[in-house]
Amino acid sequence: MPEFSPDRMTEVAQLIARYPEGRQKSALLPILHMAQHDFGGYLSTETMNYVASLLAIEPVEVYEVATFYTMFHLTPVGTYVLEICRTGPCALAGADDTLERLETILGIKEGETTPDGLFTIKTVECLAACASAPVVQVGERYINQVTPDCVPALLDDLQLGRVR
Repeated sequence: MPEFSPDRMTEVAQLIARYPEGRQKSALLPILHMAQHDFGGYLSTETMNYVASLLAIEPVEVYEVATFYTMFHLTPVGTYVLEICRTGPCALAGADDTLERLETILGIKEGETTPDGLFTIKTVECLAACASAPVVQVGERYINQVTPDCVPALLDDLQLGRVR
């Protein structure tokens, strides 16, 4: 079973203490972020059960949140998760062509990870950067106006650690 370090448990306790008794579930999102970061980049069922126990809530309450938000990964992912927005403006600006180019170059389909564990392709709903469509999110960074022609340079930059 996963366990947070003592320092991380102090952070968890501080988060939970921000909310009135019986409202500890309000700390769920930041604790899930911590868990995903600390336990391999994704939320296993075991990890979600652990988080539920910390918050004294039912595991299903954690599953509901973790499966709703695309920022949480329920299976192992690559070092770089390429999240392609496919909502209206990005779709109209060519997100599908960008996705196709990523899949062709990396040799994987949406939802898959390259054999070397470096890249995962994931489609997501609105990234709220419509004016810069099509948008790809890598970690916490938005890459704007990613056309199919930009894809090789983006992947090279990521492989060389020039985009974080």
